Amino acid sequence: MAGRGRALRAGRARAGGEARWRGRGGRWWSPSASEARPLSREGCPWPFVTAVTLSSPSGFGPFGEHAVNASWVAVQELEKLGLRDDVDLHVYEVPVEYQTVQRLIPALWKKHSPQLVVHVGVSGMATTVTLEKCGHNVGYKGLDNCRFCPGSQCCVEGGPECIDSIIDMDTVCKRVSALGLDVTVTISKDAGRYLCDFTYYTSLYQSRGRSAFVHVPPLGKPYSAEQLGRALQAIIEEMLDVLEHSEDKINCQHEH
Repeated sequence: MAGRGRALRAGRARAGGEARWRGRGGRWWSPSASEARPLSREGCPWPFVTAVTLSSPSGFGPFGEHAVNASWVAVQELEKLGLRDDVDLHVYEVPVEYQTVQRLIPALWKKHSPQLVVHVGVSGMATTVTLEKCGHNVGYKGLDNCRFCPGSQCCVEGGPECIDSIIDMDTVCKRVSALGLDVTVTISKDAGRYLCDFTYYTSLYQSRGRSAFVHVPPLGKPYSAEQLGRALQAIIEEMLDVLEHSEDKINCQHEH
């Protein structure tokens, strides 16, 4: 599979503001546009930092008690480290806003057609780096940074209750744990019924399962930005390897 175009997308959310985000090169885009196009930076509110990769993690920005969002800091470290040469990495920030997520995620998939999207969020309850197996459609009662909550309390009306990632998270967890990093990696089936879970389900629904979500603990509890960045790098590269081998197996079966 080497040499094939790939995209990883990582984004984090910011507080308030309109539905726009900034890409790696400092260009501004509108997720509501049918085709993403450059926008003037004039009039755009400040905290527009982004983290998304063309095989894509998306991390979240400031919200609640998280004035400094560990997911964004971790994705910035990932961008410094980079991924293997045949992976095209892009970074975006995803606002902690339900309506923005519903526009942003489909727009990013349409614009880049990535092989995989990996979102990254922070959890105040986490003490490990956590791989989320699935996203959930219903149960969203918490208000976002705009004091908004979907009236239906769901991501996609009529959608399945739960969508699993096509990535074998158990295998990824075992592989990363075997690398001897100074970070503990675990598995979860509950991303929390807030913007992390909402974003994950939206992305899984859009991509037919070709998405992943990684929760990180707050900075220093117990890991540093550097440790989290190295962990994300290892996790995403293992996810790509697992995905590629599963696709090779499917293609081989089709050929026979």
